[in-house]
Amino acid sequence: MTPQSNFMVIAPLVSDKTSALRTLLASMNRQPGVVDPQNSLVAFGEFDRLHFARFIVFDDQTLNDIAVYGLPRPNLPTYLAFLGDCDGPADEFLAELTQRAGSGLRQIFSHCEGFAANGDLLRWMQDHQQRAAAAYVNWIGRTVRQVREENALRNALTAYLDGNRTAIAAKNPVQIRDDLTRFVNGQVEAGRLTLTPPAPTPLGWKVRNFFHLVGVPVVLLLLAPLLLLYLPIFLVQLRCRERSDPEICPPPDPEHVKKLADLEDHDVTNQFSALGSVKPGLFRRWTVSFLVWILDYGSRHIFNRGFLTRVNSIHFARWVFLDNKKRLFFASNYDGSLESYMDDFINKVAWGLNLVFSNGVGYPRSNWLVLNGAKDEQKFKHFIRRHELPTEVWYNAHPGLTAVDLERNRKIRQGIEKPFTTEAEIQEWLRLF
Repeated sequence: MTPQSNFMVIAPLVSDKTSALRTLLASMNRQPGVVDPQNSLVAFGEFDRLHFARFIVFDDQTLNDIAVYGLPRPNLPTYLAFLGDCDGPADEFLAELTQRAGSGLRQIFSHCEGFAANGDLLRWMQDHQQRAAAAYVNWIGRTVRQVREENALRNALTAYLDGNRTAIAAKNPVQIRDDLTRFVNGQVEAGRLTLTPPAPTPLGWKVRNFFHLVGVPVVLLLLAPLLLLYLPIFLVQLRCRERSDPEICPPPDPEHVKKLADLEDHDVTNQFSALGSVKPGLFRRWTVSFLVWILDYGSRHIFNRGFLTRVNSIHFARWVFLDNKKRLFFASNYDGSLESYMDDFINKVAWGLNLVFSNGVGYPRSNWLVLNGAKDEQKFKHFIRRHELPTEVWYNAHPGLTAVDLERNRKIRQGIEKPFTTEAEIQEWLRLF
């Protein structure tokens, strides 16, 4: 199994170069929201380990919201962020990226403060990496190669079934499956299909993953007496803040909404990027840090086979702290429209949204950390749109394929490579086509 990883290179922009940068990034697109995979700056389509990537200008229009706490607007720069999700170690991918797309990356990063045109590009990118506090992968071990090979397999089998309907109709499920297996074996031998076996799981990753799996519960167990003693105090502190924290959920600016909408729904999968300030004070900062830490554990060890709690439409997601944990950035790649995406979360896991995002300035008022909040649908949707950032460039290595499609294709391949024990199982497998 090849585990997935992510990267995020972020750097402040030179104050008068933002407009020029936006123009340069726009040249990578065929139209707003639709990247050219073979663009002249970073030809994403040439990298067979890259699932998703994006460039974003972090121009936070909600920084003034902190004034509701009597605090001045923070003096924070406008950032450029380059982030992606890849197969294998992120450092290895960035090294390959700088070798093959170094010229284009230098043009892009020349708009950032402190970037030297003739400097060590890889070192600069590594020095400006921002680690995710929590990351979610829909199916750990599913590579770009696997996605493409299994989709080709499904297309070939569907074409074979469509072209042989009369002969297949006269056969029972066992015979049909035998026919399909022989067909696939013939296609593989002829080189028209490839079904690459999984690579061995890296030993280092297995060791780190095991210690993380065991280590977090051990730490929680050791801290349990202190946490239980603090719990009543925590609840009092929480309720005092929840009763007084102001909401900032006005309807978003129509021009902002239109700009975001122009980037969406060009395919079955969309991107989402949002940035917001953490409520002031150590209480909120420590609370959200602890909860995101737990979220990361769940994403790595529990929700890693197609579902983030009850939601199965997300391919990759991450939560990243910025500016000494004064702000939190969230990015995801999801299936369907934003409206359906938000409805999915509101209806299924509103409590999960509240756990993290209720610690953000202006969030709809929550109770006991998990109640209300996102359940106030209109306020929540206004809050989300206000904090959403336009993604200047977004790449998807497997357009047209939802997370559900990827799982279906995996099961189709599994049915070819592994024997069934009953005819009922074969019938269930045939329903995948």
